[in-house]
Amino acid sequence: QAFSLFVKAKEVPVAARCAAGGEGVRWRCCRQGFEELSGIHRHVALQHGGDVGQRAAAEGSPADPSGSANGTQGHCRGAPEIAWALPDTSHVGHDDLTSKVGEVLLYYCYCEVNDPEELCAWQKALCQHLHLTGKVRVASEGINGTVGGSKVATNLYIEAMLSHPLFKDILYQEDFKSSAGGAHCFRDLRVGVFKEIVPMGIDPKIVSYKETGIHLSPQEFHKEVEHYLSQASLGQSDTILLDCRNFYESKIGHFQGCLAPDIRKFSYFPSYVDENLELFKDKRVLMYCTGGIRCERGSAYLRSKAVCREVYQLKGGIHKYLEEFPDGFYRGKLFVFDDRYAICSNEDIISACRYCGALWDQYKLCSSQHCRQLVLACPSCRNKGLTACCPVCQEKELKLTSMASGQILKEECDCTRRRLRVPIEDVSQTTLVAGK
Repeated sequence: QAFSLFVKAKEVPVAARCAAGGEGVRWRCCRQGFEELSGIHRHVALQHGGDVGQRAAAEGSPADPSGSANGTQGHCRGAPEIAWALPDTSHVGHDDLTSKVGEVLLYYCYCEVNDPEELCAWQKALCQHLHLTGKVRVASEGINGTVGGSKVATNLYIEAMLSHPLFKDILYQEDFKSSAGGAHCFRDLRVGVFKEIVPMGIDPKIVSYKETGIHLSPQEFHKEVEHYLSQASLGQSDTILLDCRNFYESKIGHFQGCLAPDIRKFSYFPSYVDENLELFKDKRVLMYCTGGIRCERGSAYLRSKAVCREVYQLKGGIHKYLEEFPDGFYRGKLFVFDDRYAICSNEDIISACRYCGALWDQYKLCSSQHCRQLVLACPSCRNKGLTACCPVCQEKELKLTSMASGQILKEECDCTRRRLRVPIEDVSQTTLVAGK
């Protein structure tokens, strides 16, 4: 009752709603406007739990601000007290915070987090406060996020992150990778507590980010790749240029001469290393991924096997490399995990249409409702109705459209089920050939 009365007191009168900052604004609190009941509920639960409790005590009524009104998502607990302030947005217009023209940030920070639930709650409140969407993973080993919003909102987000006591002196402005986009690049906001901030499937206490490979700046990595390619062309290289990403990522863009494992998930990477130890024996390994985070754990796992001569990784990942070398040794597009699917740095198209083989590198989801795999189908083939990831899915789609509508559960695609989970590489082949 106290909670409901508190929310009621924040209502904007109908006659004043336009002046309050937008036609849809129905509540205002802490200089913020809220259009949906769930939004004001989350805000009150996260920011005013103490006020509601005092009101309840004064009126002799029970209060539970961490209950259903909280609307928390993922594994964040009820509504712990937010220990760090949210940025002041009183000087920022509503349109500036919600503009569709903005950017997407990608970042991570490995550090010891004593209370992941509290950090999760703060992240959730921060993103909602700034109208950001995206995905943030929090764990005892750190934080990993990709969020989208207006340029004003993302700048405020970076400022808040850099001023947070937990990240001070270990997280820097240059650790945030950015690309053109906005809140529309994600369907919603997902913030949760997990065991790992990147899902490799191995306890961080067993394989720690503290045992990572040697970090190379984009300039250093560029020189290493240049030297590797010149040696490999002569058949004299003792180096492996290793792509740590999934096959559908490397398919549309990768470094020249790389070894790109045909794996579907990063959690398969440890098994890939185990099955191919002979390949890495006495080799120098240059590793890379999208933003650098998978290399942190991946290089640590590879080093734990004690077979490589040296293990290096690209600091900041492909993202940072392309900022300095847009026409360097990385060719094709960079896959991203949002509704854009890929961002471009050069004009090369290195992949082909699933059906006709024409050059094509723009992913879309498989059209079959039971499947969520990505498919490369050129406009010509799509116009012919070829929009599924494989013929089996195409057939299923035709059957499903003729059936009565109803809930359709996700299935594992037939082409996924037939894929070899962990490929075993031919050690006799050079990595340059494998990369091609």
